[in-house]
Amino acid sequence: MQTRFTPEQLRDPLIAEANGILRKCVHCGFCTATCPTYLLLGNELDSPRGRIYLIKDMLEGEVPPGPETARHLDTCLTCLSCMTTCPSGVDYNHLLEGARNLLEKAPQSRPLWKRFWRALLAAVIPYPQRFALAMKAARPFRPLAGALKRFRPMRPAAAMLAMTAPGARAEKPVFGVFSPEGAPKARVAMLQGCAQSVLAGRINRATIALLNRCGVEVIIPEKSGCCGALTQHMGREDGAKAFARANIAAWLEADVEAVIINASGCASTVKDYGHLLKDDARWAARAATVAGMAKDISEYLETLELPPMGAPEPLAVAWHAPCTLNHGQHLADVPARLLRKAGFAVSEPEEAHICCGAAGVYSILEPEISARLRARKAERLEQTGAQIIASANFGCMHHIASGARLPVVHAVELLEWAAGGERPEGISGLQKRKCP
Repeated sequence: MQTRFTPEQLRDPLIAEANGILRKCVHCGFCTATCPTYLLLGNELDSPRGRIYLIKDMLEGEVPPGPETARHLDTCLTCLSCMTTCPSGVDYNHLLEGARNLLEKAPQSRPLWKRFWRALLAAVIPYPQRFALAMKAARPFRPLAGALKRFRPMRPAAAMLAMTAPGARAEKPVFGVFSPEGAPKARVAMLQGCAQSVLAGRINRATIALLNRCGVEVIIPEKSGCCGALTQHMGREDGAKAFARANIAAWLEADVEAVIINASGCASTVKDYGHLLKDDARWAARAATVAGMAKDISEYLETLELPPMGAPEPLAVAWHAPCTLNHGQHLADVPARLLRKAGFAVSEPEEAHICCGAAGVYSILEPEISARLRARKAERLEQTGAQIIASANFGCMHHIASGARLPVVHAVELLEWAAGGERPEGISGLQKRKCP
C-alpha cells in the first residue's frame, strides 16, 4: 500500500511503525474471508482491509479522527483471524491498537454515552474488588435488562446485568505461595486474572492443584493484577502500561522461571509486553524478559512430566479454541491434544477459526454483533454431538455458556479431574452416560 506521510510525521514513533505495517498490505482481500464482522455485516469498512484504509486516511491527516472511523474500528473484535490469513504478514493488531489510542484521545469520535460506558468498564472490571461490588449492587436490577435493551445507549447496561446470573457468587482473588508435596521441581508465577478471579476462581484452583501434582510451586504475588488487555483494546494505552509495569515488577521480584496464564486472552497480552513498553527506556528490557517467560498453561503442561491421567467418565468434549490461543499464540491444538491423552473424546466444530463474539468487553459494547456470533458458535459446537464444551479462556467460556445448551468448562479443569481431582463444578449436574 502506498503511503504519503511527511518526513515530519515519520519522526513520530507511532506513525513510523504504522507506515511500515501499511506498506506491507497488498489489497489482496484474503482477510475478508475470515473476518467475523465482514461475514455478518458484508460491509467492506467492517473488514480488516477496509479498516486499514480508514486508519491510513486518519494517520495521514486526510480524515480527522471522527465517528465514522471509530464506528468501524469499534466493531473489530481484535480476533486476529485476519493475521493468520494474511499472506503478506501485515501486523494488523499493532496498527489497530495505535489507531484506537488516537481515537480514545479524540472526544468527538464517540457520543457521550459511549464514552461513559467505556470509562466505567475500564474503571471497574480490571479491579476485582470493584468488580465484585458492582456485581452485588447490580443483581437486584437484573429484571430490567430486557427493558434496557430497547434503548440503545442503555444496551451496555443490559449486557452487564446479564453477567449477574442467578446463583452467581463473587469470589476473592487469592495470593501467596502454593507448594507441592516434597521439594519443588520448578517455581512459577501465575496470573489469576481480574474478572476470572471473581467469577470463576475454580479455574485458578484447578490450575494450582494440577501444577502442584507435577511438582511445581506456584506463586501469586500480591502486587500482580490485571494483565492490561481490557484497557489496551479500548485504546487506553497508558492504563495498560501501568498494569504491565506492576506485573513485571511483581513477577521478576518473585524470582520465577515462568509466568503461567490460564486465560489465553491474558497470555496473548503478556507475551506482547515487549512491544507495549518498547519505547520505555526504563522498562523495555524487563518487559521483553517477562514476555519471554509467559506461557499459556497448556503450553507449559506439555513441557512437564504429567501425573497418570484417565478420564473418570467417557465424556465427549467439543473443543473451542479461543482466538487468542488460535490466532494470537498459535497453540490451538495443544489443549485438545492434552485432553485426548487424558482419555477424553475430543471433537472440533466447523468454522473453528471464527470468533465466538466475546472479545473482552466487546459483548458489552457491541451486544448485537456479539450475540449473533455467539449463536453461530454455539450451534457449531452443539452440532459435534458432544456432551460438554471445553475452552481455554474464561471470557469465551462465560459468553458461550450464556447461549449454549451444553455446559462449558476450562480444559485445565478436565485435566485436573483426570489426574485425580474433583469433578468440575460446571458439569456437576451432567448425567453420566457413554459417549455418542
